[in-house]
Amino acid sequence: MKIAVIGLGYVGMSMAVLLSQNNEVVATDISQERVDSVNNKKSPIEDSWIERYLSEKTLDLKATIDIEAAVNGADFAIVATPTDYDPTLNYFNTSTVESTVRNVNRISPGTTVVIKSTVPVGFTERLIDDGCKNVLFSPEFLREGQALYDNLHPSRIIVGVPANVENLESVAQSFAALLKNGAIADEVQVLITGATEAEAVKLFSNSYLALRVAFFNELDTYAEIRGLNTKQIIEGVGLDPRIGNHYNNPSFGYGGYCLPKDTKQLLANYKDVPSNIIAAIVSANTTRKDFVADSILKKNPQTVGIYKLTMKSGSDNFRQSAIQGVMKRIKAKGVEVVIYEPALTESYFFNSRVINDLNEFKRISDVIIANRYNSEIEDVIEKLYTRDLFFRD
Repeated sequence: MKIAVIGLGYVGMSMAVLLSQNNEVVATDISQERVDSVNNKKSPIEDSWIERYLSEKTLDLKATIDIEAAVNGADFAIVATPTDYDPTLNYFNTSTVESTVRNVNRISPGTTVVIKSTVPVGFTERLIDDGCKNVLFSPEFLREGQALYDNLHPSRIIVGVPANVENLESVAQSFAALLKNGAIADEVQVLITGATEAEAVKLFSNSYLALRVAFFNELDTYAEIRGLNTKQIIEGVGLDPRIGNHYNNPSFGYGGYCLPKDTKQLLANYKDVPSNIIAAIVSANTTRKDFVADSILKKNPQTVGIYKLTMKSGSDNFRQSAIQGVMKRIKAKGVEVVIYEPALTESYFFNSRVINDLNEFKRISDVIIANRYNSEIEDVIEKLYTRDLFFRD
């Protein structure tokens, strides 16, 4: 089949590589730099599996900045453009997704559009009501830095079909088969649902993960204030098989592309629905950053060093990283903040100096804070503040 992939972030890029093993894939993006990277068999995002597949595998993959060339005559067009939350308006900007769907319908009316971007519950049905055609929704369940690995070993494949649209369920089955054929895993559960239910699966899944992060962070806050050993408590709790010893490493809060946006998106969808938990997840993340910042300020540092802005190892994403929230709180109290982040080329980041020399960064920092530990700061462990108790993401 010919498949168009629109948007070369971690979702679109991993989908393009996965599907180009067995199909002709033409990817498109507004960034010429990303398009050139793909055509030169280089990953435009940090993902070791994508880099390996581009360099070692025979893939039928090319990229273009021309969306018409990518979409024209495609069997499927996968939309993986970003959606953003405006906290002032409590509004999710899905305009790029909507305009892309309409563009595909105009360029190639027979092409089936598959939305991979995360959208509010009911979005796909509204597009259909507004005259869009041949639209499916398929949630992604990918980790930054391991997006292709997660597509090769999917936990499940879900494709949502709008209500009262004829002939799309068989097309949904065909798309699910394409994903399954590209995977390495032998047994993959495939679920065909309504489009609105599939949208809800995505938001509730990420909100539950955010809930786990918030729970173990609050456990850690309690233990730190009471002078208890957090690690021992978490290990004991995790031995209950109903809870499990996973996704339980304390941090400065959840962040990244998905969890902050998706929890707020779900909360907005809860308007007029009785609830307590979803709002608590969102507010707990703010409380955790307040606690971490206060703990650092109690050390009375003159200069605080931020060791890396990325959310976790193996990622180049700064977006909504929890450490930035801590940094802003510390700066608001008049404390100087310096940053060590190899992925930054600028001299300043939000008016804080970027120190490229790690040794100089260590020397001038009274306290070094790291959301995730790295052995290269082991020699200044006495300066280090981290809640990464298990030394893993």
